[in-house]
Amino acid sequence: MLKDLLRETENRMDKTIEAMEADLRAVRTGRASPSLLERVMVDYYGMATPLQQLATISAPEPQLLMVRPFNPSSLGAIEKAIQQADLGLNPNNDGRIIRIPVPRLTEERRRELVKVVRRRAEEAKVALRNIRRDAIEDLRSFQDEKLISEDEAKRGQEEVQTLLNRYIEKVDTLTARKEEDIMAI
Repeated sequence: MLKDLLRETENRMDKTIEAMEADLRAVRTGRASPSLLERVMVDYYGMATPLQQLATISAPEPQLLMVRPFNPSSLGAIEKAIQQADLGLNPNNDGRIIRIPVPRLTEERRRELVKVVRRRAEEAKVALRNIRRDAIEDLRSFQDEKLISEDEAKRGQEEVQTLLNRYIEKVDTLTARKEEDIMAI
């Protein structure tokens, strides 16, 4: 029972880290990366559709993204969605392909992005702490129901805390790496 709880807790923490990594990939670093457009949703025939389902996204040059729609009639909707995504990008539509120059980041914008990254890291840490709290509440209820002993509950709490510390370290590592990417010129 204790092992199942720890396994479930670890799985939930893994998912939190995966979500944070996905969030961080969407934060601009000054280099063109298709992941910048991962979260862009296009209004396609009245349905919010992820851009990857409507087009191929590539980065042929360090400062350029290219979006090649599968269906040329979706070009206008894709261009509009990119403009509305608030990424600070200006797409150029030539009738077949959308070219998106990725401007170099200013020092001020880099600092703003670092703040965004730190905010996302803090949100991930809060989520991890909430998972720890849930696990400890489960341990207490197991103890109240006499499913585990007091010693097992204490040991379980220590293991959950160790798990949390390991995942907080992962968040800090990811954050430091992304900040380094953003501040690199």
